[in-house]
Amino acid sequence: MKKKSFAVLGLGRFGMSVANTLAEMGFDVLAVDIEEERVNKLSENVVHAIVGDATDENLLKALGLRNFDVAIIGMGDNMQSSILTTILLKDMGVPYIVAKAQNDLHARVLEKVGADRVVFPEKDMGIRVAHNLITTNVLDYIELSKENSIMEVIPPKAWFGRSFKELEIREKYGISIIAIKNGTNVFVSPKSDYIIQENDLLVVVGSNEDIKKLEEL
Repeated sequence: MKKKSFAVLGLGRFGMSVANTLAEMGFDVLAVDIEEERVNKLSENVVHAIVGDATDENLLKALGLRNFDVAIIGMGDNMQSSILTTILLKDMGVPYIVAKAQNDLHARVLEKVGADRVVFPEKDMGIRVAHNLITTNVLDYIELSKENSIMEVIPPKAWFGRSFKELEIREKYGISIIAIKNGTNVFVSPKSDYIIQENDLLVVVGSNEDIKKLEEL
């Protein structure tokens, strides 16, 4: 399977966090910011770190942005720049665009001009977004510590129609299922005889290492 490539445009606290986390996880990251000091901070961590204006269409084309799987627009404090960059990336055909918004109005505009996902600058959002982007079955992520996390995941198809007891989830995978969401229904501390349904979402807690194995099933 081809490894995803990411472009992070705008290296404020959010963009820096996303870029560093993705790089630490082994992904190819291109980081762009107009301030040289910010770029220098990342230069040793990412594959490419470029000083430049992300609203410059010629620069984006020269960097081959259309060849990246995901572009993350981090300059949410500058509405005009983030909106213009989103439009440029959409026109280039970037498959998935994530943009940081300053407020609800900004978010609505970003969605209208082509952002596939809009996020708000919560303190830990950069790390959460990075984890969400690298796998299709993880819907939300909360880091409890450097070693442990809570994740909301789509169960593997092989688990459908089988009970927790039958699957021996805790014994085999080292994780605990603390809740199940199915539509508007939420089941907290489900029993071992619960049968996993196709539309279930599992809220699991465990070590990052064990949860990563679950993502690969």
